[in-house]
Amino acid sequence: MLKYLSCVFVLLTSLPVVAAELGDDGLHKAPWIQDTFKDLREDLVDANAEGKRLMVMIEQRGCIYCTKMHEEIYPLPHITNYITDNFYVVQINMFGDVEVTDFDGTVSTEKEMVKKWGILFTPTILFFSEDVAVDTSANKASVAVMPGAFGPGTTFDMLNWVVAKGYDKEESFQKYHARKISERNN
Repeated sequence: MLKYLSCVFVLLTSLPVVAAELGDDGLHKAPWIQDTFKDLREDLVDANAEGKRLMVMIEQRGCIYCTKMHEEIYPLPHITNYITDNFYVVQINMFGDVEVTDFDGTVSTEKEMVKKWGILFTPTILFFSEDVAVDTSANKASVAVMPGAFGPGTTFDMLNWVVAKGYDKEESFQKYHARKISERNN
């Protein structure tokens, strides 16, 4: 029996991780990405109603780093579960034409909004607190920004740091992350 259970364990842990499918826009569509009207004011209200933090992911078709995140990092069970449980995720296409409404009421296409926010690289993730001033643009309202593709440890630590409101504490993300690495290594 023990041999059988060991074989089942090896089989289950060696199965490939399933990555998000590509949508018509060429972006990965993980099951935890919300399909919204991209009005960040409404998205924040919905995130708060669910007891979650608003997370805006800016990605683009063909982005190898976005693919890396969606194939290697986000599908890891502890990361998928943490995102699902704690974040309300809205996806923005860096070169898309879907209308977006910023917190300050500005309405424009995804590509114009990304330009307004000064985002140059994908993936870039903006994280928000539960309260955002109505006259503030998303790039100024974000409490943390994750610019680029990172490994599982850095990604998981960033998600946890945001949920714990580390940005309001004396410990910077870099110090928090270094402490978490040290704890994992001991």
